[in-house]
Amino acid sequence: MIKNLLFDLGDVIINIDVPRAAVNFAKLTEKTTAEVSQIFQEKQLFRQFETGIINAKQFRNYIREILQASDLSDVVIDLAWNSLLLELPPARVALLQTLANKYRLFLLSNTSPIHIAETNQILERATGVSRLEELFEIAFYSYEMNLMKPDPAIYLRVLEEAGILAEETLFLDDNADNIKSAQLLGIHTIHVQKPNTILDYLAEY
Repeated sequence: MIKNLLFDLGDVIINIDVPRAAVNFAKLTEKTTAEVSQIFQEKQLFRQFETGIINAKQFRNYIREILQASDLSDVVIDLAWNSLLLELPPARVALLQTLANKYRLFLLSNTSPIHIAETNQILERATGVSRLEELFEIAFYSYEMNLMKPDPAIYLRVLEEAGILAEETLFLDDNADNIKSAQLLGIHTIHVQKPNTILDYLAEY
């Protein structure tokens, strides 16, 4: 019997377009989008920032260094980084609020502090809810946990800190590797795939 719902954030609650960040950083530099993407991959930029190896200030300085763009301001860097965050449909928030009457709700996201700050602003503009934490019992962020999906350790930590059982928990994520890793621990899963959304998958919950 499912008692707990564990949600991913990107493309599950808020729509995202990850390549947009590289596109916009390319526009700010002399590099192509492909070059920026390759640099981000080689330097493991997402992993470093989203596991808390570097903080927001270090991230911005690292961007200037690896893109050889010392003139980029913090604001400009944040705008380009946050450009991958799209709309947050109010109907999804309404669904979460309804589900909270029946289930314990949790969030588990590979993310960074800059993205969470911007997501909260998008959330408030769209729904009046000021922070993601208002929608979930606990919001687990990779950069605070120093772990990221699909590492099994992150799921074990969530289960332990939330005080929940794998067999009573349903995890929704758009990434197949993340789903697979959770399944191996006995967590029930739904692989969220466009054009379907959580409104479709959770219609009967």
